[in-house]
Amino acid sequence: MTVSVLVVDDQAMVRAGFSAILDAHDGIHVIGQAADGAEAVHLARSLRPDVVLMDIRMPNLNGIDATRELVRPSRGEPHIPRVLVLTTFDADDYVYDALAAGASGFLLKDALPEELVQAVRIVAAGDALLAPSVTRRLLERFATQRPAPRRAQALAELTEREREILVLIGRGLSNSEIASELFIAEQTVKTHVSRIFTKLGVRDRVQAVILAFDSGLVEPAS
Repeated sequence: MTVSVLVVDDQAMVRAGFSAILDAHDGIHVIGQAADGAEAVHLARSLRPDVVLMDIRMPNLNGIDATRELVRPSRGEPHIPRVLVLTTFDADDYVYDALAAGASGFLLKDALPEELVQAVRIVAAGDALLAPSVTRRLLERFATQRPAPRRAQALAELTEREREILVLIGRGLSNSEIASELFIAEQTVKTHVSRIFTKLGVRDRVQAVILAFDSGLVEPAS
């Protein structure tokens, strides 16, 4: 299956470079480019890409607000693309705000071309991706500036095993690593993860981790 991508950046050369990198790989096709967030929302509605590669700092509508518009459920527009934020800025506020807005991944612009391609594929497959440095900074922020606990009621729906797996997801473990940690089959982990997402009403690991931190289930130092 070919992954369709909309590239969004206010610099034409950057858009062209990202598009060339992605189009050079089988199974990925860039179907459009946008110069700002407003144009990104408009094109995404008409082109319906699988993944939107989104810059943060742009005129008219920034990438965070554009992401929020794109992932907001709408009766008139049932298609919701995955958003991969790609930026030179790894400041804590940008990271958390982008993820809280609904982004499924966050990658810095100094990543290697192969990492960009892999990130697009990971996000398109329904998983979530964070650059290691971004993950570390995000956890450090939670460790020193814990938001008020909320949405704890949603966690009451989880079984003891599902809560255990959610904690491991919050620690950054992959499905295979969780399987090894708990001595269970990876397919069993995938089943549990799918049920966790359904019960919590989240789309991917990033949203699940944010909920786990916000509710106080996951401690950064754990």
